[in-house]
Amino acid sequence: MSNFPLRGATVVLTGAASGIGAALTGVLAQRGAALALADRNAEGLAAVAAAARALGVKVSEHVVDVSDRAALEALPEAVLAQHDRVSVLVNNAGVALAGNFAEVTLADIEWVMDINFWAPVRLTRAFMYVLAREEAAHIVNISSLFGIIAPPGQAAYCASKFALRGFSEALRHELEGSTISLTVVHPGGVRTEIANSARIAQSIDPALARAATREFNKLLRTPPAAAAELIAQAIERRQKRLLIGGDARMAERIQRLFPVGYWAWMRPKPGRRGGPFRAEEGKT
Repeated sequence: MSNFPLRGATVVLTGAASGIGAALTGVLAQRGAALALADRNAEGLAAVAAAARALGVKVSEHVVDVSDRAALEALPEAVLAQHDRVSVLVNNAGVALAGNFAEVTLADIEWVMDINFWAPVRLTRAFMYVLAREEAAHIVNISSLFGIIAPPGQAAYCASKFALRGFSEALRHELEGSTISLTVVHPGGVRTEIANSARIAQSIDPALARAATREFNKLLRTPPAAAAELIAQAIERRQKRLLIGGDARMAERIQRLFPVGYWAWMRPKPGRRGGPFRAEEGKT
């Protein structure tokens, strides 16, 4: 396939109000793409949309909670009412959950899966027929470094991101020979607010969770703008897989070399907890 032209494309982007989504909005607008921006944060969405409009591109705002199945089913019609077409779908919205498997509830896990996995699946299904009309179309699914490695304290989050990776890779193979291409993205430590806004299991001491989050945030080194530029380039190149950050590339190499024992090489130093969100010793 030839390179994908973003100028003149119409992009649907979820999680657009902050983090990678907000940065990617600006990068895509600079490249001349029309934008259908979705987020549940209406105020943040309006600010990001206004900045994109100032760059001279058409922008529509869609206040949507991606855990709401009915809202997702209605989104294609709302987008097409303002744009007539869609050529790129970016499933970016995501959430985090703080706690070991024994500490979180099944309702917590279902919440993570609804947003991180089922929303991309449902949106891909909803927009597939629209994308298929285009001479060239593209899907981007934002997985995670934790869709490649699985540290303790991240069972629910990893389940959602591993699932999204598997779905994306299988779908990419199914789409071979069609006009639709797909990129699955694995960001490492990008400086977003996802850890600060994570849902915390009720059994965890909030003070400990806040302290662990501060430590975790020190590992987030890649600016969202840098991640967004790489994602835009991956779309243009129809790149099949994108690792963002030296931490993601290194961890992926270690995982390939030691598929079972990789955590022995990556775990925190003695005296530190095994994951960014762990309860104190003896607490269940």
